[in-house]
Amino acid sequence: MRIGLIAGNGRFPLLALDAAINLGHDVTVIAIRGETDPKISEVKTVGRSFDIHWVSLGQLGKCLSILKDAEISHAIMAGQVKHAKIFSGIVPDITLLSALRRLKTRNTDSLISVIADVMAEHGVEIIDSTSFLKPMLAKAGQLTDRAPSVEEAADLKFGYKIADEIAGLDIGQTIAVKDKAVIAVEAMEGTDEVIVRASGLAGPGVRIVKVAKPNQDMRFDVPVIGLSTINALRDARASVLSIDASRTLVLDSEEVFKIANESKIAIVGRQTE
Repeated sequence: MRIGLIAGNGRFPLLALDAAINLGHDVTVIAIRGETDPKISEVKTVGRSFDIHWVSLGQLGKCLSILKDAEISHAIMAGQVKHAKIFSGIVPDITLLSALRRLKTRNTDSLISVIADVMAEHGVEIIDSTSFLKPMLAKAGQLTDRAPSVEEAADLKFGYKIADEIAGLDIGQTIAVKDKAVIAVEAMEGTDEVIVRASGLAGPGVRIVKVAKPNQDMRFDVPVIGLSTINALRDARASVLSIDASRTLVLDSEEVFKIANESKIAIVGRQTE
């Protein structure tokens, strides 16, 4: 079966492509200029094919034409596009412009949902973005050598309700807390920038809570952590990271947990319903 892979930034698309090929799929990749890592063209294949088409951000019509020509009925969205580009960097084609006119708000969920709806109308179903990476989803419980201290656990408990509320409003999915005070809240800048900002405000020992949305649509905008996240935590001298089990991808997990253990950072997977 040939599937489509719409690739955003980061390691997620490269790993998703590699996994899809290893599972026996032929893949058509739609890569976004200025977002997708050029290394995606270097993914090695054995017995399966993949082709890459580079498009500019906003070329939804071209994207649909590529998928239609490849006779693709199912696609995944892997990786994000920087949220701030909603306000700059997009030159919409007629297809995307028509989709944008349906929007009442331009938050992440609304924007990507309407694009998924348009694609479905053209015969392309967007499927769970973690379909080929299930083993990389975070497990529940203590994930590192060190568990949170009593004080750290209390801060996490304090932060969960606030983080869930913010995520439910589609503002952001990460907050930083310390001594039962909210230090920083994510908006469009991303998790790593929140960690840096929190460290500047409260110094070492901040606790980071990253959550999925209460009704997380696993087709897109799934929480992801990887090497950049753990390096940001280490550099900020943060003490704890909580992520949601079964709804957060941990990329390059072996190296992530190695750095966490060396840096005495506790990582836990919160079990949610």
